[in-house]
Amino acid sequence: MATAMRKTPVKRKSKASTSRRKVRQISWIDRFLRTLPFSEEDIQRAVTWVVVAALAVLALAAAQWFGLTAAAYQQYAQLAAKAGFQVQRVEVTGMERVDQLKVYELVLAEKDRAMPLVDIDKVRAELLEYGWIKDARVSRRLPDTLAVEIIERKPAAVWQRDGKYSLIDAEGIVLQNVKADEVGELPLLNGTDANRHAVALNELLDNATALKAQVVGASWIGNRRWDLRFKTGETLALPEGEKAAAEALLNFARMDGIHRLLGRDLIHFDLRDPERAYFRKAPKAQPANAESSDAGIEKGGKAA
Repeated sequence: MATAMRKTPVKRKSKASTSRRKVRQISWIDRFLRTLPFSEEDIQRAVTWVVVAALAVLALAAAQWFGLTAAAYQQYAQLAAKAGFQVQRVEVTGMERVDQLKVYELVLAEKDRAMPLVDIDKVRAELLEYGWIKDARVSRRLPDTLAVEIIERKPAAVWQRDGKYSLIDAEGIVLQNVKADEVGELPLLNGTDANRHAVALNELLDNATALKAQVVGASWIGNRRWDLRFKTGETLALPEGEKAAAEALLNFARMDGIHRLLGRDLIHFDLRDPERAYFRKAPKAQPANAESSDAGIEKGGKAA
């Protein structure tokens, strides 16, 4: 007896479902990368450098954490150099007055050195030894560039002592020695250690802004007080002590505002006495043997 066999129907895939499966779905990352103005090779190269840099940093951290020997660290540095992490370029910015030869002589000593062996703190400390350099920022730009940004000091006055002249900044830091004819129009400070009191002098003059522009120089007397010199040739002797000097200068500014003391026939003012102000007139041209006269006025009183 013959047995009839039932054929199982075979499901056929529709063309629509087949075509849907063949369509490749594009991720949002691919869409984002296609919008960038870089080729796939540029992106791949950048990713490679990032990975290599990350591995170098991790290796350096591991070396410090586990306390590897100097020999092992040197070997690691050489491997980093072979991988391209070696100083090939040095970029220095911000130099105007500083001696560029000295700066490049110091910084270029790091050229061809493996990046892990560059002691950034040491390079910065050596740069700060030069008077003109107020601050320096040293950084590595992987894989092969050492960047140095110089912040210079600005000359604010000239310090004179023992026949020598030096440019100093507002903090009294000596920048460089100059000749007498190179002083220019900068204020002139005289006296031993006068530069160390430059900050205090600026603060003192800030109390009398009307007179500050008229001051062209100052002498540090006896390591305790100031004598100020004005554009019109007069000298003002101030008492010792910051508070007393500030009060005397304010009092003189008030008297000058009332009586116009500067620019007359007076050459010296003495405010060291807290009760009275003394002044000296310029010697007369005729007769030739005329002596200078001294007079005194009470502070705030009427000038002769």
